[in-house]
Amino acid sequence: MEKVNLSEKLALVNEHWSPKIVGELNGQEVKIAKFQGEFPWHHHENEDEMFMALKGSFRIEFRDKTVELNECEFIVIPRGIEHRPVAEKEVEVLLFEPANLKNTGNVEDKEFTAPIGEKI
Repeated sequence: MEKVNLSEKLALVNEHWSPKIVGELNGQEVKIAKFQGEFPWHHHENEDEMFMALKGSFRIEFRDKTVELNECEFIVIPRGIEHRPVAEKEVEVLLFEPANLKNTGNVEDKEFTAPIGEKI
């Protein structure tokens, strides 16, 4: 049991859209990432996921609405809901999702699909 300093861990993240695991509990992973630009539309058939803005702001687009997330705000996206994160400027994000979840869900994208299980 050791504490995790998110600022120190985020300083080690150099690429966008590539979540890194910083903790694990009860079959879930706590991840950090930096976002900038538009992510592909996708969904996760059997998994919910949580996005929280730590530094900066971004939006989650759905087919019927858009939700803006500012610092210290989060959203839980239910399984099966198509969405895409969009960040006009770089944002630091905390993610909470089931272990071994592919970040692009039902989509395979050479540019955006990140390796599973990368820890930092």
